[in-house]
Amino acid sequence: MWLEFQALLQALPHSLFGYSVMLAVMAVVFAVAERLYPLHPVKTPRKTWMLDLAYFYVAMVLASVVLLLVVNTTGLVLNALGPMPWHAWVSQLSAPQTFVASILLSEIAYYWAHRIAHQVPFFWRFHAVHHSSPHLYWLCAGRTHPLDMSFLRAFVFVSLYVVGFGHGGAHSQGVSFSTYSFGVTLWSYFMHANIRLRLGWLEYLVTSPAFHHWHHVKGAPALVDKNYCANFPFMDLLFGTFYLPKKEWPKQYGIDDALAPGLWAQLLDPLRGRKVRPIGRTAFNREPMKQQLQR
Repeated sequence: MWLEFQALLQALPHSLFGYSVMLAVMAVVFAVAERLYPLHPVKTPRKTWMLDLAYFYVAMVLASVVLLLVVNTTGLVLNALGPMPWHAWVSQLSAPQTFVASILLSEIAYYWAHRIAHQVPFFWRFHAVHHSSPHLYWLCAGRTHPLDMSFLRAFVFVSLYVVGFGHGGAHSQGVSFSTYSFGVTLWSYFMHANIRLRLGWLEYLVTSPAFHHWHHVKGAPALVDKNYCANFPFMDLLFGTFYLPKKEWPKQYGIDDALAPGLWAQLLDPLRGRKVRPIGRTAFNREPMKQQLQR
C-alpha cells in the first residue's frame, strides 16, 4: 500500500493539472450557459465560488487518499476470506456484460449510499456540506466534504468488489469504466447548473438539472428526500423517491442550519460531533406525498 501511496503522491501534480484543465473548460461552458439561460437571477458572491473552488481541489485529493486506504483494506479482508461462490460466474461475463452489470450495480450502490448519507445523522453531518449552498450553480457540485465523497465512492467500490468486479479482467473493461466515471463526474456539474433547461422524455432516462434541483429543495418537507440517483432516474422510480413536476422548479435551496464559516472549520466540525438538522423526515417513515401536499 505504501508503494501505491507513493505513486499517488508522484502523480498528484499531473492529476491537479488535469483537474485544472477540466475546471477551466467547465467554467467557460457553464458560465456562458448560466448567463444565456439562467434559472434564477443570482449573482454568485466571490466568497461562495472561492469556497467551492477550494472544495473542488481539497475533496478530490483527500478523497483519493481515503479511497486508497479503503481499497487496500477491502482487498486484504476479502482476499483472506477467499473467492466467493459467485465470483467464477462473474468472471465468465463478456466485456460488454461486465460493463453494463458494473454500471447497474454502481447505480444501486450509489443510490443507497446517498440515501444513507441523508437519513443517518452521523453521515448527514458530512453530507450537509454539499447541501449548504443557498443557491445552485455549476461549481457547487464540488462542495463536498472529503469524507462524504470517500464514503459514497467506497460504498460503490466495495459493492463492486464483493460481487466480483475488480478482481482482474481485461484492460479495456477498466478503461471503459474509467471513461464512464469521468463522464459521470462532468455530468454532475451540469446537474447543479443554474440553467433553465428541460430534456423532455429524456429526463426519465438520465438525470438533468430539473431532476437534481429538486433533490436540493428546502422548505417543503413533502418534497425532501427525493431524487437520490446518480445518473438513471429509474432508480428513484423503483424505490419510490422520484419527483419531477413538468413545469415547476424549486424556489429555495440549502439547509436550515448555518455551517461554520470557512473551509477548514467546515471540514473539522463534523469530526468534532457538530450536529446538523436533517432537511426532511426519513423516507422510511413518512406519509404519502399527496397527503402532505394537500395540507
